Amino acid sequence: MRRSSAMFHSLMMLAIEANQVVGLRTMKLMRGGKRAQREAELMVREKIDAALDATARLMAGASGDAIVRRYRRRVAANAKRLKKPVPIRKRSRRHR
Repeated sequence: MRRSSAMFHSLMMLAIEANQVVGLRTMKLMRGGKRAQREAELMVREKIDAALDATARLMAGASGDAIVRRYRRRVAANAKRLKKPVPIRKRSRRHR
C-alpha cells in the first residue's frame, strides 16, 4: 500500500473507531451518576493528554502516520473498556 493510501486508511479507521467510542460514551453519560461523572472527567483529561502528546511528537519529528497509529491504540483501548458490561446496582428500599 502506498504511503498516502496507508495514511488515508488509518484516518478512516480512526474515524470509524472514534465514532463507536462516542456512541458508547454517550450511553454511559446518559445513565448519569458517579460513573458518568468519572467518565466525563476521564474524557476531558484524555483529550488534553492526547493533544499535548501529539504536539510533542510532531515537534520531535514523528510522522503523522505514527501519531495516528498511537491515537488509534488509545481509541481501541477505550472501546474495549466501554464495551465491558456494567454491573447493575440494586436500589435500596427507600429509593423505590
